[in-house]
Amino acid sequence: MNLKKIRKNTLVKVLTNVFVLILIPFLIWMFFFDENSYLVHNKFNNEINDLESTISFYKKKIKEDKATIKKLQDSLQLERFAREKYLMKKENEEIYLIEFDTIN
Repeated sequence: MNLKKIRKNTLVKVLTNVFVLILIPFLIWMFFFDENSYLVHNKFNNEINDLESTISFYKKKIKEDKATIKKLQDSLQLERFAREKYLMKKENEEIYLIEFDTIN
């Protein structure tokens, strides 16, 4: 008598259905173990986002470098850039480097 009551329960009916018994292992397999699983797709999506942020960073740097190159077409700007970045100097000219102590 007790077994008949259990079989009439709707939850037991649903869980013992053949389609549900096949569907649950299939979903577990596809979610965790398959080579096209959700976890693999999630990892690839994170990698794509990282690469897209890297691309945008380099596009921004390229734009800045193009602006710098355009400014350096002027000879005075080129001289100023060489003096600041590469510590170049004219003949008979001395350069003094001043370093500040940043220790608090």
